[in-house]
Amino acid sequence: MDSLMSIILIAFGSICAASFYVPIKKIKEWSWESYWIVQGVVSWILAPWIFAYFTVPNLLDVLKNSPSDAVWAAFIFGALWGVGGLTFGLSMRYLGVGLGQSVALGFTAALGTLIPPFVSGRNLFTTYEGRLILLGVALCVAGIAIVGYAGVLRSRNMPEEARREAIKDFALKKGLLIAVLSGLMSACFNFGINGIPGVIDAGYAIQKVAASYGTDPLFVVNPVYIIVMFGGFVTNFVYCMYLNYQNKTFSDYVKVNKQVLLNNLLFSLLGGTLWYLQFFFFGMGQSKLPEEMFVFGWSILMALNILFSNVWGLLLKEWKNAGAKTVATLVVGLVILILSTFVIKL
Repeated sequence: MDSLMSIILIAFGSICAASFYVPIKKIKEWSWESYWIVQGVVSWILAPWIFAYFTVPNLLDVLKNSPSDAVWAAFIFGALWGVGGLTFGLSMRYLGVGLGQSVALGFTAALGTLIPPFVSGRNLFTTYEGRLILLGVALCVAGIAIVGYAGVLRSRNMPEEARREAIKDFALKKGLLIAVLSGLMSACFNFGINGIPGVIDAGYAIQKVAASYGTDPLFVVNPVYIIVMFGGFVTNFVYCMYLNYQNKTFSDYVKVNKQVLLNNLLFSLLGGTLWYLQFFFFGMGQSKLPEEMFVFGWSILMALNILFSNVWGLLLKEWKNAGAKTVATLVVGLVILILSTFVIKL
């Protein structure tokens, strides 16, 4: 029952993540770098503190008494994760949405799940649970690849002018290198919150401190988010301020009228909160996994994020006129992603 509850909780988080761009798209008259960092203040600074404050007893004492080396490791992994998020967009620019997304997220799922046991010396082939993890990751990556292929098929059905616009910067070698980098850096989020057993404690040590103060196991990861996401915020803040300077868009924050400003702040608040909730529910769901399958929670999150993102795409008619073969390919990929999450029930 706990395994099923784990999937349900992580699925709630994935629905929130997939819904993140719905309010963000309603932001007006701001450049990408302006609205991105504003929603980032909500999702990477405010939300982690607010949710941790209400779920972690003696939050300040937990943070104060956490090992400094674990705190720094969590922060650094968070900063590297921030690099992954920024390069994710570049991978789609050079490879197209379908191929770029499938390569980057495939690596994120695989590396985020498999590196910790590999580095800590755990042989996944020798145990039943380890083989299930390998099977689940393989299905997850296969599902992402098929969904990516469906994206490639959809682009082929686009008008010639739109297709040239979409792939005008296509560069296979550069795109693949950036996609691999994005996958590795994005996987650092998992390393930051859970550490690498036997090698780097990072967020795992902070979780133990939270547990010692009587925090419910569902919420022990919440104080870790404060540190990891602050690392990600720093990376994104530096880059967005650079773009504001380069593109002369600092005026975005003050040039709009009060009604537009209120609209933008409200939708940034909603979008940022939805984005954070994916990890809030992920932490709850991860706590319900069997100890031997703990690392597989990351793969479940990636699979369900892709699943619900494409469900939104279908609902918003982004696949309209894509063709029966393309939609069928997409559905096959989504079914495989669903199957990959239920490996923990075997």
